[in-house]
This record gives sequence, C-alpha cells and structure tokens, in this order.
Amino acid sequence: MPGYDPALIATMQAALDNVMTKIPVERATFGVKVHLAEFILKAAADGQTSYDALYAAATSQIQTVLAMLT
Repeated sequence: MPGYDPALIATMQAALDNVMTKIPVERATFGVKVHLAEFILKAAADGQTSYDALYAAATSQIQTVLAMLT
C-alpha cells in the first residue's frame, strides 16, 4: 500500500468531504462514504494528486455507488 504525505491526505479528505455534500442527506451513509473514498484512494495510487482530479474521480462514481447500495 502506498504511503501518502500529510498534504495529500488533507487534499484527499477535502475532496471526500466535498463529494459527500453532493449526496442527498438521507443517502449519505458511512457505506457510501467508504466507497467514494476508495475511488479517491485509487486515483491517488494511480498518481492523481490534485484536488480537482481526486474530486472528479469520486464525483464521477456517485450514481454508480448510490445504485449499488440501493
């Protein structure tokens, strides 16, 4: 598992927090957050380290995650 510096971890956390604001409150479960975090972690592991890239990686999967957990 790759190690991440504190600045990247903060960027990943900010991206995840902001992606979660796009989820309807009644659907914003821990499971949804975990799944979206996995997309952010995968993007970071693939070398995407900017906020915009990490945010986009998770945002693009919102509908898939919500459909999967319904």
